[in-house]
Amino acid sequence: MEAFLVSTGVVALAEIGDKTQLLALLLTARFRAPWPIALGILVATVANHALASAVGVWLVGLIGPVALRWILGISFLAMAAWTLIPDDAPDENSTRPRYGVFLTTVIAFFLVEMGDKTQIATVALAAQFNSLIFVVLGTTVGMLLANVPVVFAGDVLMRYVPLKVVRLIAALSFAALGIYVLVFAQPG
Repeated sequence: MEAFLVSTGVVALAEIGDKTQLLALLLTARFRAPWPIALGILVATVANHALASAVGVWLVGLIGPVALRWILGISFLAMAAWTLIPDDAPDENSTRPRYGVFLTTVIAFFLVEMGDKTQIATVALAAQFNSLIFVVLGTTVGMLLANVPVVFAGDVLMRYVPLKVVRLIAALSFAALGIYVLVFAQPG
């Protein structure tokens, strides 16, 4: 249960102001179809984070627990710094979705999430907790908590969310997780 709760919180905070959240806002503004967009975000996130979690669990067996502890701790500290850097909105190309709103959202979210801080956090969380299912569930819920309100509330919500404060809270959460892993987590 700890893997689920930590994964949910870390990704929900890290996603605020992230390029995938900006993509959700862009898709909503362009297509005005919240349900297919929200469902597309769900499908893309499950696929992307399942892949990332599988890599994380695989790393546990590949790298020794002591080395993995240092890599994870330093990775979380690096993500704390990365979280403080605002993302730009993804490029806007066409006004009509070639494959429909749902499939356009799935493809766009899956690709934009590749190498993103929430995907890297998912790899690190899966390696930390060695729990593919609970990390995928948690990171998916975190992604939905951050993006679905944007899809349904759009730019009204974005006017009232102080992104700098939320970015700072997310960065502090990543830093605390990194310090915890480096100082208190036991190898193995």
